[in-house]
Amino acid sequence: MTTTATATAARARDVTKIYGHGQAAVTALGGVDLDIPAGSFTAVMGPSGSGKSTLMHCMASLDQVTSGRIWIGDTEIGSLHERQLTRLRRDRIGFVFQAFNLLPVLSAADNITLPLDIAGRTADQAWLSTVISTVGLNDRLRHRPDELSGGQQQRVAIARALASRPEIVFADEPTGNLDSNASAEVLGLLRRSVREFGQTVVMVTHDPAAASYADRVVFLADGRIAGGLDRPTPESVLDAMKNLGE
Repeated sequence: MTTTATATAARARDVTKIYGHGQAAVTALGGVDLDIPAGSFTAVMGPSGSGKSTLMHCMASLDQVTSGRIWIGDTEIGSLHERQLTRLRRDRIGFVFQAFNLLPVLSAADNITLPLDIAGRTADQAWLSTVISTVGLNDRLRHRPDELSGGQQQRVAIARALASRPEIVFADEPTGNLDSNASAEVLGLLRRSVREFGQTVVMVTHDPAAASYADRVVFLADGRIAGGLDRPTPESVLDAMKNLGE
């Protein structure tokens, strides 16, 4: 996959998200502007309730905004009907979640190709072999999820997200259920997918060490962008989070 330095994989403009009505209304996002450069690894952080997961879900077309506009590439998702959104998620977006979301009755290999199978698409075998080799699952493809460690299950989830060569991968707390060694393994894989495959990754995390794997960190507070940090380290991320009141 090739990208240009000026390409944008996703962008949000004046995005608001309000839950509830009247006096019970809660503003989760209050006018967010954000560009995600193609071929980059971006971490999104903020205190609990800052709106970071809401922002990711809206940008990934998993939730609707109250107002504002979001694009994946050149496609404004607010103009799409449900069938078009389903196709967008299937063909152009990859997802990695904290809970793995693997089907227990399927082997690792079948979990990896499941989205392609549902779409009726034939896997690019050369690409699929590259992905599987990169995540180190060649000797575990016949195993079902309950026969794999947590780190191996998350590697299956990452391979599944990459198998269709999406334009962008959204990862919501992908190391939340993993120990430190497995977390480092998974984060290293996400970073390699950016550097070696030209993938674009957006990751929500609360962990400064996880965020340090990214090219940049975007901070949210009270539903608004509260700053950014390039070339983060665990220490610089922690200092920035302290300034946000974390």
